[in-house]
Amino acid sequence: MRWIIQHTINFIGASSRWLYGTIWRSISGKKNYSFKEYLWGPKDSDDWHDEEMVHTLNNRILGIIVLFLVIVIITYFGKLKYRL
Repeated sequence: MRWIIQHTINFIGASSRWLYGTIWRSISGKKNYSFKEYLWGPKDSDDWHDEEMVHTLNNRILGIIVLFLVIVIITYFGKLKYRL
């Protein structure tokens, strides 16, 4: 169960980073990275193990923040619906 939660949060964080990075890099004209690189780190890294740990940590932190924001928004609009 813990594995499923960790990978789900990692996936949500990577998706958020990929969406933001793709939009920002397209606007600024820089090279876009693939989704796998946002999920697991750069393809051609010398220190792939550390890169994977850093990207996973960043993804999980961002995933928790995104989930928290979604819950807050759903809760706020749920209460707003009942006020009308």
